[in-house]
Amino acid sequence: MPYKFPLTSGNVTRFFVVFNLVLFLALGAMVHNSVNAWMTEKRYAMTDLARAMQKRIDASRFATWQIYENLATSAAGSSPNSNLQETRLRPDVYYLEKTRRKTEALIFGSHDGSTLDMTMRMSNYLDTLWGAENPTWSMYFLNGQDNSLIMISTLPLKDMATRYKESAINTLVDSRRAEMLQQANALDERESFSPLRHFAWQNDHYFTLRTTFNQPGHLATVVAFDLPVNDLIPRNMPLENFQLRQDATQTSTTATTSDDTSSESTHVALVNPNLEIAASLPSTSLQLVYRVPLTSLALDTLHNLMWPLLINLVLFLLSIAGITLLRQQSLRPNENQSAELDSLRMLNEEIVASLPVGLLVYDFATNRTLLSNKIAEHLLPHLNLQKIINMSDQHQGVLQATINNEVYEIRHARSVLSPHTQLFMMRDQDRELLVNKKLQKAQQVLDRNHQMRQQLMHNLGHALNRPLQSMVKQLVQFSQRDDDESVLDLLDESQGLARLVDDIVLLNRLEAHDWSPDASVFNLQDMLDEIALESLPLLRRKGLALVVNNHLANDEMRFGDRRALRKVLTTLMHYSLTTTRWGKISLEIKTTEDKPNQVLLQLVDTGSGLSVDELANVDFPYLGETTQDRFGQASGMAFFLCKQLCKQMGGQLEIIAKPDIGTRYNIQLPLALEQQGEQEEKLLEGVTALVDIAVEDVHKIVCRHLENWGAKCLTSDERLTGQDHDVLVTDDPARLNGWALLLAGDEMGHHALNDQQFRVNFNLSNALLDALLALIEKQLSHDLLEESREDEEATPLMSGGYFQLFTETVPPDVKRLYTEAAEKDYPSLAQTAHRLKGVFAMLNLGSGKLLCEALEQHIKVCDDLTIKNTTSEIDAYVSQLLQQGNQ
Repeated sequence: MPYKFPLTSGNVTRFFVVFNLVLFLALGAMVHNSVNAWMTEKRYAMTDLARAMQKRIDASRFATWQIYENLATSAAGSSPNSNLQETRLRPDVYYLEKTRRKTEALIFGSHDGSTLDMTMRMSNYLDTLWGAENPTWSMYFLNGQDNSLIMISTLPLKDMATRYKESAINTLVDSRRAEMLQQANALDERESFSPLRHFAWQNDHYFTLRTTFNQPGHLATVVAFDLPVNDLIPRNMPLENFQLRQDATQTSTTATTSDDTSSESTHVALVNPNLEIAASLPSTSLQLVYRVPLTSLALDTLHNLMWPLLINLVLFLLSIAGITLLRQQSLRPNENQSAELDSLRMLNEEIVASLPVGLLVYDFATNRTLLSNKIAEHLLPHLNLQKIINMSDQHQGVLQATINNEVYEIRHARSVLSPHTQLFMMRDQDRELLVNKKLQKAQQVLDRNHQMRQQLMHNLGHALNRPLQSMVKQLVQFSQRDDDESVLDLLDESQGLARLVDDIVLLNRLEAHDWSPDASVFNLQDMLDEIALESLPLLRRKGLALVVNNHLANDEMRFGDRRALRKVLTTLMHYSLTTTRWGKISLEIKTTEDKPNQVLLQLVDTGSGLSVDELANVDFPYLGETTQDRFGQASGMAFFLCKQLCKQMGGQLEIIAKPDIGTRYNIQLPLALEQQGEQEEKLLEGVTALVDIAVEDVHKIVCRHLENWGAKCLTSDERLTGQDHDVLVTDDPARLNGWALLLAGDEMGHHALNDQQFRVNFNLSNALLDALLALIEKQLSHDLLEESREDEEATPLMSGGYFQLFTETVPPDVKRLYTEAAEKDYPSLAQTAHRLKGVFAMLNLGSGKLLCEALEQHIKVCDDLTIKNTTSEIDAYVSQLLQQGNQ
C-alpha cells in the first residue's frame, strides 16, 4: 500500500518552510553565481587590459631606444640639413615645417641646426610608427646638449599654440619639463611612470613613460611618451574607476605565463566602500586597479536578475498566502465548525420553540427524546407513542386524540436515515378553529367596510354630480355672454371638480367589479370632433395648438365602448393640457395593415414631461405630486383610471416621458371594423379644391378629408395653367381669393367671413364639411344669378354689331395675359389688363370689368397664384361670351 502523506497543520507548515528555504537557497546561489561570473569577467578583462598596456609600454621602450641611439646620435654626428624650415610662433617656441602632417613638432628654447635636423628625423620616424593609430600620441625629448625641449604629437600643435596662447600647450609643456628635469636629477631612477591622467579638452585618459639617458659632461637626456588607454578599456568599464599605482610586491619577471597564471596575477580586495580588482604589469612596478562601488555592483546585480527575483518574490508571496488560506479554511476547521454548529443548534432550538405545533423527535432504539418543544413536552406524559405509531400506519400517518378535553391532530413520520427515529407533530385543532372563526369574522367586517365605502362613494358621487352639472351649465351660459376672466377661471374649476367626481365614481365601480365595457358601433371621427371641440376653450386660453391626425376614413364605424374610450382620451388630453405651457398637442390615430381591428392612438405633447413621482400614479392613484399650472392641477388618479379602463377594454396604456421635451401616451385598443355597404356617390364628388396650406401636417389632414369625401385636390405646384377649381382652401389670410376656406386651429366651428369665404377649424371634420357644403351651395346660386345677368349683358353685344370687334381684340389679349404672367412681366401685364378693362367697359360687360379690376389689384402686390386664378376666370368668361355669340 503506498504511503499517504498526512495533511496536518504541522506537516503543511513544514512543507512550506522547506519550500521557502529551498527558494531562498536557490535565490542565494543564483546571486552568488551572478556576482562570481561578473567578477570572473572583470578579472579576465583586467588581465587582457594589463597585457595590452604592457605591450604598449614595451613598444614605447623600443621607440625610446630607437630615438636616442639611432636618431639623436646620427643627427648629432652629421651635418645639419639646410632645407629645413622652422616658424617662430612665440619667443622660444618654434614650429617645424614639414610635408607629412601625421605628427607636428614644437621646439621650446634656443637650439641649433642639429637639433632641428634631429627633430625632423624623430618626427618622420613617429609618422611611420603612429601612422595607423587613431588615439592621441605625444613624445617629449629633453635634449641634454642644449637644454631644449622637443614635443612631437598627433595633436594640431600649430593651431593650438597660436589660438590658445599661454593656456593648454604652455601648461602641458611646463608640467612635462618639470617632470623630466626631476627625472634627470634622480640618479637612481632610470625609468618612471606617471598615474593615469585626463586630457580635459579631448576626454582622453593616458599615462606617461619617462626614460633617462645620462651623458658624461652633459645634462641627462630624458624621453617621455604619453600613452593613451581609451582604446584599450572596454565600454562597459568606466574610465573614472581605473587607477594606476605602484606595486611594491611585484617582482620583475620575463617568463610568460599561461591563462590560469595570468588570472592569478589579478586579485580582488574589499576596500570599503568599493570593490577593487587589481592587475599587475609584469615588467613594471605598476598595478592597474579597477574600483567598483558596492552600491553599483548591487544595482547591477538586481538589474541582471530582475525577472528571477520577481518570480521568486511572487512564489514566496503565493506560498505565504497559500499556507494562510489553507490553515484558515481546511486545517483549522474545528473552532469555526464548532461555532457554526453551536449557532445552527441554537437556531434549530429557536425555530422548534417558536413553532405553533408540538414537535417531537424520539429514538426508540435508545428510548430518548432527540428534539422537542414545550407543547410536545407538555403532551408527552399523556401519549403512548408505540400505540400512536401502530394506529397511524393504518390511517396514512394522521390521527386525532383527545387530551385533557382538547382535540389534537397527530401526524407521524419515519426518518429515512435512521429507521428507529420517529417524528411526531401535534396540532391543537380547537385553537385553530377559534383562530379561523376570528379570521372569518374579521374578513366579513372588512368586506362590509369595503361595501359601505363603495356605496358611500357611489351615493356621494351621484349627489354631487347633479348640482355640479347645473352649475357648469350656468357658468357656460355666463361665459358665452361675458368674456370675464374670473368667470372662465370659475368655469375651469367647476369642470375640474365635475371631472374629479366622475372619476371617483367610475374608479369606485371598477374596484367593485360593477363596471363592464358597453360595446356598440360608433363613428370614431365624430368622437374626435367632440374631444377637440371640448378642449378648444382651454387651448385658446393657454395659446396652444392642437392637431388631430386621423389616418382612418371619416365614415369608418368601429365596434367598442365609445364612452370609455372618450373618457380615456379626454382625461389624458386634460392632463396633457395641464403639463404643456407652450407648443402643440398632437393626437394621431392609425392602424396596421396586418391588424386592421387594432387601433393605435398616440397623444404627444411638447410639455415639461413627467416626473418619476407622477409616473408612479400609473400603478396606484395619488402616490406622487402632480403638475400644476395657473388654470388648475392635474388629477392624481388620471393615469390609474385610464390604465384600468384600457385593461378592461382589452388594450393597454404606455406612457413615455422625457424631461423638458414632452410626453407620449400610446393607447392600443381592439376596435373591430364594421363592414359597410359601398356608397353610390360621395358628398363632394366632382368638386375640385385648390389646397394652398403651408403647414405640412394640416395639408395632409385636409387633403385626406377632402379625398374621403370624393373631392379632387390640387396644389399650387401641381396645378396646370388654366385648370379651374371650385374652392380654395388655405391657412394664409393673405391668399384668400374668390370662393375660399380659411383654416384655423382655434375656431369653435365655422363662420362666414363674407359671401364667398368661410373660416373653419381643420380639426373638426364635420365643421369643415358643413363649411364646404355651404360654400358650394352659395357658389351654385351665385353662378345661376351671374348667368342670368350675363345673358342680359350679352344682349347688346350681340345686337349692336360689336361682336366682330370683340372676337378680334379680346381673345389675343387673354392669351397675352397667360404669356406675360408666365414671364412675370408685371408692367406689360398691367397694360394688357387695363386695355381689357376698357373693352369690357365700352361693351357694357360689368362682370369682365370687375374681373380686370381685381386682376390689376393682384398685379400690384405681385401675387402669382391669384393672378393665375383671375386670368383663368377671365378666360372662362370670354369663352362663355364667344359661345353665346356663335349661337
